Amino acid sequence: MALDQETFQLLKDSVQRFVRERLMPAENYLEEHDEVPADIVADMKELGLFGISIPEEYGGIGLSMAQECEVAYELGQTALAFRSVAGTNIGIGSQGILMDGTPEQKAEYLPRIASGELIISFALTEPDAGSDAASLKTKAVADGNDYLISGTKRFITNAPRAGAFTLMARTGGAGAGGISAFIVPAGLPGLTLGKPDKKMGQKGTRTSDVNLDNVRVPAANIIGGKPGKGFKTAMKVLDRGRLHVSALACGMAQRILHESVAYAQQRKQFGQRIGDFQLVQAMLADSQAELLAGWALVQQTAQRYDAKPFGVTVPEVSMQASCTKMFTTEMVGRVADRGVQIHGGSGYINEFPVERFYRDVRLLRLYEGTTQIQQLVIGKQLMKSE
Repeated sequence: MALDQETFQLLKDSVQRFVRERLMPAENYLEEHDEVPADIVADMKELGLFGISIPEEYGGIGLSMAQECEVAYELGQTALAFRSVAGTNIGIGSQGILMDGTPEQKAEYLPRIASGELIISFALTEPDAGSDAASLKTKAVADGNDYLISGTKRFITNAPRAGAFTLMARTGGAGAGGISAFIVPAGLPGLTLGKPDKKMGQKGTRTSDVNLDNVRVPAANIIGGKPGKGFKTAMKVLDRGRLHVSALACGMAQRILHESVAYAQQRKQFGQRIGDFQLVQAMLADSQAELLAGWALVQQTAQRYDAKPFGVTVPEVSMQASCTKMFTTEMVGRVADRGVQIHGGSGYINEFPVERFYRDVRLLRLYEGTTQIQQLVIGKQLMKSE
């Protein structure tokens, strides 16, 4: 699955213009009002951004992983909340259906997800099950041709916007083998949302708890039609999501570096530009080198992801995706920290973008698997190798 290079370049150029002309000028509004304007969401749908990872046969654009990473890099160069509106449709919300869904499920949901008509969220995390996803407690009890689902999901991105959830619940015994993935429409009786989370950064993103109290869901809504496959589906989805977040991290690092260089060129102290001081140049140089290394790693790993069979987990590629996610998200944290330092006192003031981006990028080291989870994935795979 990939777009021909000429068509892809036209899309990428359009995304670059959209980021520069529509999204960057709206950053102050986003920060002040904590919401993405509806007209921008409509423009994102028009541009096809909700369906970049969904094949053309289902109404999407059908980008390869490497191409998706290039688009994510561009979207990373502005406030991350803009990308978040479409993020679950592009990745974790839709990919389980695409990889493991029945033909009927794909036909019913993917075209609406690709167009942005349906916002779909990914509901895995719980109050007591975050990094240890296999310990989730949400239960789905068989009742005739349906299941009754009860439990609480936490920190669910786009939950207040969602028309449906890719939701993990326990249909069997303990451990990963007892987990099933359901498509759960948002309007069902017994499904309620908690109050919107107030977060450190990423103004304009929408997350909340999802509470389920005997929510009746047809057995036909189990992704793939077979119970017990949900954990494997979730893990497949995460490989792709980790590469997408890695590309976002690189895009954000590029924006922070741009802001830092611009400030260093115009701010004067002791009669000269601060960018002419060698210690400031050293911080800029470190950020530039780490960004180039991170982006090269994203591109290489994305190409390896594209080379494996679609929908199949390859441990070596999963390990490389974890390396990429770990390095790039830690990298952008360092770049953001240096950006604030280069700005001095101004870097701590909300009017300057680096202050906002410093808070925004902190989340990248937590979701799609914390840095420490990536270390475990990498370490375990290395110990299995000969």
